[in-house]
Amino acid sequence: MSGSPWLMAVDLQQVFAEPTSPWCTPRFADALAGTLRLRGAFGRRVALTRFRPADRPTGAWGPYYAAWPFALDPANIPLYELVPDLPVADAVVLDRPTFGKWDAATAAALPGVTEIVLTGVSTDCCVLSTALAAADAGVHVRVVADACAGASEDDHRRALDAMALYAPLIEITTVDEVLARR
Repeated sequence: MSGSPWLMAVDLQQVFAEPTSPWCTPRFADALAGTLRLRGAFGRRVALTRFRPADRPTGAWGPYYAAWPFALDPANIPLYELVPDLPVADAVVLDRPTFGKWDAATAAALPGVTEIVLTGVSTDCCVLSTALAAADAGVHVRVVADACAGASEDDHRRALDAMALYAPLIEITTVDEVLARR
């Protein structure tokens, strides 16, 4: 791949870490720990994404938020912040009202991107949606299995298996393998 890859940490937010949140992701701490191990190796080529609900959901998002009304409650806005253990520093922070974080605006915010290394939550939702969109856009995607966490271990595994079907556009890897290639 030409150019240095970007580390893209997907949605490492309080809403997925907080045990009382309806969106709590088991093994969130593992995804965060793997991401933190990688963070320094990418220097300024780090993007941190945050899921932010739209002010006025449209289309299929209406019924989605009817099922998850807590997500639109203004009292829960602090849950959408990145977890404090994740240093923002000079990272690019991308807010999106969609599960997938890859779009034209993301590509423009990450100059010269030809490859991304994905970590975060949840493997079976936001990571999967981001990986597929980036691969469709011609970006090589490395999903770091041990720096991601799913809604359940089975969902995590199924999402990794689905993304592996997109090889060589999407590659499933580990923290140690990424660090060894740096």
